[in-house]
Amino acid sequence: MAKIFVVGLGPGGIEQMTKRAVEAVNSCDVIAGYHVYVNLIKDDFAGKKFLSTGMRKEVDRCKLALEEALKDQTVAMISSGDAGVYGMAGIMYQVAADHPEVEIEVVPGITAACSGAAVLGAPLISDFCLISLSDLLTPWEKIEKRLDCAAQADFCICLYNPSSIKRHDYLQKACDIMLRHKDGEVPAGIVRNIGREGQSYELTTLKELRDIQVDMFSTVIIGNSQTQVINGKLVTPRGYKLA
Repeated sequence: MAKIFVVGLGPGGIEQMTKRAVEAVNSCDVIAGYHVYVNLIKDDFAGKKFLSTGMRKEVDRCKLALEEALKDQTVAMISSGDAGVYGMAGIMYQVAADHPEVEIEVVPGITAACSGAAVLGAPLISDFCLISLSDLLTPWEKIEKRLDCAAQADFCICLYNPSSIKRHDYLQKACDIMLRHKDGEVPAGIVRNIGREGQSYELTTLKELRDIQVDMFSTVIIGNSQTQVINGKLVTPRGYKLA
C-alpha cells in the first residue's frame, strides 16, 4: 500500500528526533520538505531521494510527495517541531483526499512551545495557548481577537512566528493588545534557534518585550499572573502546597 509518513523533526537535527521519527524516515524511499528542514537531516539519511521546495510552497510540496507515493514509493513529509502543530499534517491529508489508497501516518515531534519552555524553565506548567502571529493564512483581525481573549483569560501565551521582514512590528502590536489585560511586569522569555547552533535565550517582562527585536527563528513565551522567575528561570506554579 502506498504510504506517506508526516514526520515532526523536533527543534533541530537527528539527535532531537524521537526514535519513532528516525525509524519512520529510515523506512522511506523519499524525503520531502522545506529546504531548510531537509538540510538539517540530509547528512543523516544518506541514500534517500530528497525533494525540497521553498517558503509558501506547501501545497506543491504535498503534491510532489503524493506523486511519489502513487509510484509505490514510501515517502516522509517532514516538518520542524510537531507536524500537527502549524506543520504539514493537515495540508497533506487535504491534498491526498481523493486518494484513500494512500495511507498517511502522522509521527509527532517536539513542538517549539515545549522545547522552548524547557530552555526557559517551566513556564507552561499550567493552562497555556499557542498563537501564531503570521497573517499569511489567518487574518490579523482574528489573531488580534485571539490575543485579546487569551490575555483576558490569564493564559500563559506562546507566540510562534513573532516577526519577519514584512511583519517587523507584529510582536509590538501583540504586546500592546496583551497589555490591556496583563500587567506589564508579567515575566516573559525569548528563545532563539531552539536546539540548533546559536541557541540563546533571554528573560524579560511583557512591557519590555514589545521593544525587543525577534525573528522567525524565535519563540516567545509570556507568563500568566502567577509566573515568576526562580534562580534565573521562568516558572509558573501549578498550585502545589510546598509545606
